[in-house]
Amino acid sequence: QVQLVESGGGLVQPGGSLRLSCAASGRTFSTYAMGWFRQAPGKEREFVAAISGGGSNTYYADSVKGRFTISRDNAKSTVNLRMNSLKPEDTAVYYCAAEIGLYKLRFGVPGYWGQGTQVTVSS
Repeated sequence: QVQLVESGGGLVQPGGSLRLSCAASGRTFSTYAMGWFRQAPGKEREFVAAISGGGSNTYYADSVKGRFTISRDNAKSTVNLRMNSLKPEDTAVYYCAAEIGLYKLRFGVPGYWGQGTQVTVSS
């Protein structure tokens, strides 16, 4: 069982940066692939980024590649999403997710979700 709590959302101007963090409970954090998803108003939830349990493999949606960086600290049971060059279309509720398998996290429905944190990109 994993519990996830996100933090770090807020209002930022276009071109600005923001860092989201997700704190996980449990002693087996390193066995979980972790990811970030987002959902904009009126749209379906979409994949943003994922990282393998050991941190050696990362994947990004094309829309954020080169601007967002996902990382994790297994000693602290946290996963972060650094977001640079933010655009208005990045506005959404961002969710942290966890799943044992990286493939299922990326292409299926992860079993564990945080409550979400709002990111608004606007001038």
